[in-house]
Amino acid sequence: MEVYCTRPHCPRPQNHFADLDDITTLKTTQQKFCLTCGMPLILDGRYVTINLLGRGGFGAAFLARDRRIPGMRSCVVKQFQPAGDFTPTQLQLAQQLFEREAEVLAQIGNEHEQIPDLFAFFPVTVPSLQLGQEDQFFYLVQEYIDGQNLEEELIQKGRFSEQQVLHVLQEILNVLKFVHDRNILHRDIKPSNIMRRRDGKLFLLDFGAVKQVTNASSGRSGSSTGIYSIGFAPPEQMAGGQVYPSTDLYALAVTILTLLTGQEATQLFDAHSNQWQWRMHVTVNPRLANILDKMLLSAANQRFQSADQVLKVLSHQLIPPTLLPQTKQPQPSFSPWELLSGAAFSGFEGALIAIALFSLFKPPIIPLVVSVLILGILIFAQTRRWIEKFSLLIISGITFALVLFMPFLRRGIGVEEVIILVVMGCLLTVAVTAVFRLVYKLLYLIF
Repeated sequence: MEVYCTRPHCPRPQNHFADLDDITTLKTTQQKFCLTCGMPLILDGRYVTINLLGRGGFGAAFLARDRRIPGMRSCVVKQFQPAGDFTPTQLQLAQQLFEREAEVLAQIGNEHEQIPDLFAFFPVTVPSLQLGQEDQFFYLVQEYIDGQNLEEELIQKGRFSEQQVLHVLQEILNVLKFVHDRNILHRDIKPSNIMRRRDGKLFLLDFGAVKQVTNASSGRSGSSTGIYSIGFAPPEQMAGGQVYPSTDLYALAVTILTLLTGQEATQLFDAHSNQWQWRMHVTVNPRLANILDKMLLSAANQRFQSADQVLKVLSHQLIPPTLLPQTKQPQPSFSPWELLSGAAFSGFEGALIAIALFSLFKPPIIPLVVSVLILGILIFAQTRRWIEKFSLLIISGITFALVLFMPFLRRGIGVEEVIILVVMGCLLTVAVTAVFRLVYKLLYLIF
């Protein structure tokens, strides 16, 4: 089994242990250590990291398996590991943000299906590679979302259509509404932090930059930490000032622009005019463009002030039913062959049902009503495509055989007469259907 070392700068992090290929050994072994640097490989006694997912300025993420869960559930292990020259104040702040991510995921991850669940948070203290010293690492374990983030999707498939970005916009706005209602700001929304699972569901990831709103009663929010993504952060965040729910809305709008245009955020902003120049790159509904432009205003108090406001504008002013995501598609139209063959079946079946019922019941009103009712059900079933193709032939064959070989169902009527009646029923319904279809097309062309 391949096991990946999580120590930063380990020269050979990949380790192979043949004995761990045995599931019993994997579940019972006490510990394994990196063959190069001696770092413990089974974290918190249960998490076995098998691959590196990515690195950032303040941490790395690993794909891992939980050996204590039946089926060895996959999960993501995130490690706080600052890289570069940071001041003690910056390091302390980054560690606080990392711990804050664990707190936020513990608070909201289990409450919203589009936010990853938190499984564990723990520190690990190990001997340093420098003699006589110790290193302390912090680990966060969360739900693994098997899919592709929107940045990867944009690179692979090209820019998004208007309908696709509307779906993204609505889904993430709903997540932000949930988050903001709990006085939490994300502060780092961008395509790489939105993951599409294989079944199509979108998730908002990387709450490592979250900030709890403070002084809520006065409408003020916490100050920015200076940790953000260039191009996606609004002026108040870049200046290190106070951040608001509209700060997240600004970043979400930039995300939508990059998906729509396929351009990097920095290429869409004109520093000379201090405005976003994106409309020339794509043609969209003017109302959608106006909504995005309002989300992108420089002054925080001039933007939409909540995700709920944007959602209401989207639902009441903008999107026609044809553009709404996940709308139910209309049933495909019937071809002329399907229409006429269905009419022939209805006439054939209607004649047989009428013959049988009129043979069983003497008052004519009862067989007439029942015949019309059964025929109506059969026609409705065809329009819903519950009955089609060979099922029509099977039903017709069974009904014809019953009437043909059970004399009490055709009392006083010979076999030849039955055949003549059903053929006449077929021809009559086909003729009526053909005439109706012709008249409908003429009227459609005229009006």
